[in-house]
Amino acid sequence: MIPTRRNVCPETVAVAFTGASGMPYGLRLVECLLAAGCTVWLLYSQVAQIVARQEMDLNLPSRPTEVEALLGERFGARPGQLRVFGREEWFAPLASGSNPADAMVVCPCTMGTLASIAAGLSQNLIERAADVAIKEGRPLVLVPRETPFSAIHLENMLKLARLGVVILPPSPGFYTHPQTVEDMVDFVVARVLDQLSVPNRLMRRWGDAETGSGSESEVESEAEAQGRALDDRVRPAVDAATGAPVADVLATAGRNPLGGDR
Repeated sequence: MIPTRRNVCPETVAVAFTGASGMPYGLRLVECLLAAGCTVWLLYSQVAQIVARQEMDLNLPSRPTEVEALLGERFGARPGQLRVFGREEWFAPLASGSNPADAMVVCPCTMGTLASIAAGLSQNLIERAADVAIKEGRPLVLVPRETPFSAIHLENMLKLARLGVVILPPSPGFYTHPQTVEDMVDFVVARVLDQLSVPNRLMRRWGDAETGSGSESEVESEAEAQGRALDDRVRPAVDAATGAPVADVLATAGRNPLGGDR
């Protein structure tokens, strides 16, 4: 079943972090969904904990309740707005088609997770929740952070795309004249939010009068209006190569040896 695109902001969004490079995208997505008033059901793999520590100096505890408290405080979530589930928590609501999330995003998504979803394996709660989203016709967005793609990767993505799954590689555009790594992260997160019909102003739109113009201070003030709250523990890790070109920073992240793990 190919899901019909809904132009209604979802009330509940499931977000899964897996072990690909690109944790800044996932955390920023959760932050923006919470700021938009959505309820977020968060899942994360064991390798995602390693990547969070490697890329952002962020320690995600093994206990979901501790992650819930940590990120809830960090992003100012309302009580009950952010719920975190373990990968083997089979009584979680999103494990059943009787109580799925309105939409789901796997960000970042490893090739292993993508392949398992394409095969319908449902070996853990992340894969099962994605399987439920497909069978129930709910929007599912996968953000695969891998390069180059092999024929196997492409075949799996094509299989899922034919089922209506959105394959959204984190490929930032440069027509907005990004000034920081955070601007490039926001470009990708904005495109994910667009697929979910979540209103946002994280980036200037192509064709807008301001596209490609405006000062760095104007770009930053617009981001602040969206509630940019990446605190001091996150920002230095994102800008790890201080003074180096942004392209070098992203290239370094692209060499993360964990990129293909779950």
